[in-house]
Amino acid sequence: QVQLVESGGGLVQDGGSLRLACALSGRTFSDYAMGWFRQAPGKEREFVAAISRNGGTIVTADSVNGRFTISRDNAKNTGYLEMNSLKSEDTAVYFCAAAAGRPQYKAVSTTAEYDYWGQGTQVTVST
Repeated sequence: QVQLVESGGGLVQDGGSLRLACALSGRTFSDYAMGWFRQAPGKEREFVAAISRNGGTIVTADSVNGRFTISRDNAKNTGYLEMNSLKSEDTAVYFCAAAAGRPQYKAVSTTAEYDYWGQGTQVTVST
């Protein structure tokens, strides 16, 4: 059974930085493409960033491009989302997700393609 646990969320001032982590247990992390999504109150869950199994392909949403960086450490079974220059509109619950059975180079950017989800971690940016 795959389990994903996010950490690193919290309260930060406008312009600040946070680093989220997503730890996978129960299976081999390198077997899964990974992604980050977020959901603000009253809004649908939206794509933030995705990374392929081998880390060679990265896709980032336009809204965070240049500010957020996704990465992974397969040896540590952990994925990361480095968030810089945070804005109030980045306030949301952030979820990591894992997709099985994808080619090593394939990054996945839609919610329907993910098989496993974490419980989410709250990120709040204050002005």
